[in-house]
Amino acid sequence: MALSNDELAQGLIGELEGFGKLVAGLTDADLEAATRCEGWTVRDVAAHVIGTIVWITQGRLADLADPAHTQVQADERAGRSPGELADELTAALPAAQGLMDAFPEEAWSQPVGDGFEGSLADGIEALWYDAYVHADDIRAALGALTEAGPGLRCAVQHVAAFLPAAGFGPATVKLDGFDPIDVGGAGGPEVSGDPHQFVLAATGRQSAFGGVPSIYAE
Repeated sequence: MALSNDELAQGLIGELEGFGKLVAGLTDADLEAATRCEGWTVRDVAAHVIGTIVWITQGRLADLADPAHTQVQADERAGRSPGELADELTAALPAAQGLMDAFPEEAWSQPVGDGFEGSLADGIEALWYDAYVHADDIRAALGALTEAGPGLRCAVQHVAAFLPAAGFGPATVKLDGFDPIDVGGAGGPEVSGDPHQFVLAATGRQSAFGGVPSIYAE
């Protein structure tokens, strides 16, 4: 079942609040740890998530279309402490919440533009997914346990929507504790198992899971 607009708005803000708490609890040494995102440290991952939200609240949507935007976000925050990074995100959250509250219902189905192919709802889902999976990247880098929560449902829905473009389907994704999702049309084989492992495989963070390819082109 698709996430409602209210679920998307509340889920994104909740995920960002949790991300801020995660970053605030890091040490300076933690920030330099390598992550499973090739070439990225924990600092880089945090800088990307925080920078994206800050840019959006500043109206810098076009900057996110630049292929180099992740590096720019990391460079802008080089040398900052965990507390400084967390404080920047915390300071941006009221504006982010204000945007969620200001969107009229009809806006959620309208295209975002500025290089993003999808509706406003798709964009909010992508932001929530991004914050969830990158928080998981940070925990994995530091040997911490995975936290599922509502963000996992968002991530499953998000990556499943991109699998047909990666050549996967028709198939039914029927993961533990989740409603079935038809990928690329009804029918085809059934993919079952752990939803977290499904997300990791579909995002290229681990080897294939039930034949599920990475949604990212090599």
